[in-house]
Amino acid sequence: MAIRTIREIGDPVLNKKCKEVKEMTERTRELIDDMFETMYEAEGVGLAAPQVGILKRICVIDTGDDPIVLINPKVVETSGEQTGHEGCLSVPGKSGIVTRPNYAKVVAFNEEMQPIEVEGTELLARALMHEIDHLDGHMYTELVEGPLYEIGSEDDEEYYEEDE
Repeated sequence: MAIRTIREIGDPVLNKKCKEVKEMTERTRELIDDMFETMYEAEGVGLAAPQVGILKRICVIDTGDDPIVLINPKVVETSGEQTGHEGCLSVPGKSGIVTRPNYAKVVAFNEEMQPIEVEGTELLARALMHEIDHLDGHMYTELVEGPLYEIGSEDDEEYYEEDE
């Protein structure tokens, strides 16, 4: 396993649509392991393959329950709405206000290429939508309502105080 370089906003790879994974290979397994290690090292909750420069439809998520691997994910259902702070490992030190569904259901394949279904609310729903957007070449900055904030800035802190 290895920590990979996280691509940052402005890198053209982040705006490209990823290709479907046809089969599981050793290189793809290694990529998944590296993505988890990279995500944990950066203290993130999700990471998509294009964020480490690989244009494959793979993302990993860990919101504190069980780690999730999604290969070729498709959103099949959403409902509700949540508005809150969102950040991204590819936009370090910044966050912004984004409205996303409060519930999301995704179908995908796991690392054994077996079909799975993942349902989530709140943080998991946000992470699912955020990471799948990456696979289609989109970043959360396209959805931000208002300015991006420096994480830990007075503006950022005021938002959290109002939110409590």
